[in-house]
Amino acid sequence: MMQPDKLYNPFVRTADTTQRVMADVIVALVPSVVMAWVAFGTAALSLIAVSVGSALVAEYLFGLVFRQRPWSVLDGSAIVTGLLLALTLGAFTPLHVVAFGAAMAVVFGKLLWGGLGRNLFNPALVGRELMTVYFPAVMTSGAIWYDHAAVNFTHLSWLGDGLWGDLLFKPAGAVGEYSILALVAGGLYLIYRRRITWHIPLALCLTFTICLSLTWWLAPETEIQFSLGGLLLGAIFMATDMPTSASTPWGKVYYGALIGLTAYLFILWGLKYEYMSFSILLVNGYSRAINWPFRPRVWGMPLDLRARVCRVALITFEAIATAIIVTGAKERGLVHYFVMAFIVWCIARYVYALWRRPGEA
Repeated sequence: MMQPDKLYNPFVRTADTTQRVMADVIVALVPSVVMAWVAFGTAALSLIAVSVGSALVAEYLFGLVFRQRPWSVLDGSAIVTGLLLALTLGAFTPLHVVAFGAAMAVVFGKLLWGGLGRNLFNPALVGRELMTVYFPAVMTSGAIWYDHAAVNFTHLSWLGDGLWGDLLFKPAGAVGEYSILALVAGGLYLIYRRRITWHIPLALCLTFTICLSLTWWLAPETEIQFSLGGLLLGAIFMATDMPTSASTPWGKVYYGALIGLTAYLFILWGLKYEYMSFSILLVNGYSRAINWPFRPRVWGMPLDLRARVCRVALITFEAIATAIIVTGAKERGLVHYFVMAFIVWCIARYVYALWRRPGEA
């Protein structure tokens, strides 16, 4: 029987480099960074600078000490990881906590998996969850989100306080959520540059919207609170991370829809602040399994549609069951045990890889 890794064409060639891809992601995030500066000035820029700087230092030191390849830091991925992490945080998060999160994002989100392209989970979100577990008082404090004394602008007066004004600029929530239009512009730029496709963001947002609409139609008294900026930041920049997402067009549609569904379920079950992080990380864990039923048909082999449908149904069931377990663990304060197990697992698999193939981990 042909193995899964033998069913993909190995003869793909491209002129792109990792640096070019990362540069495009950075360019796409520039409008959101500008809006953060407009809102809170040097406070927001300091947060971003510390996050990016700590990610770069962590990558360089890890490469120098453990891999003898310190110049992997030049590929730009650490900059993107630090930038994305900063955009998920409140503008007034203590800088030592930011530095910890950025370093952990690079180490436990990427390097211990063998480096860029081998990680299973989104590095920035891994770092954020480690911050939440090890600095719970800080990450749940209202003080990290807003400071009246540091506000530059509460709105852009030339647009007023109407809908368009709020879509362009509304300094509430995480640093990357201040401008819906900036996030959309960044997403369109990445699609134009062919760094992402429309499949994941559209499927995620559409599924989430359908679930909300059905809830409000069937139970109009239900109160559901979410951040549109947070949803778009996750859909455009986090869920589309290439190493951690599905690789085929229909696989991407299903992958995005599953994130939208689990995000909705997390909100419905009471997770008001980490629903996007949890849903993306959860479905990251199924991305490689999703590739299998949505793989292209191999010439000369029959298409077992029933087996593929059953596999998709099983993945959906497992993902929802996992979401229930995560919700229960969060309610009972047990998430830190999951995180500690994840840390031990990452270290153990890296040590095992070094033992089996010295110099290649």
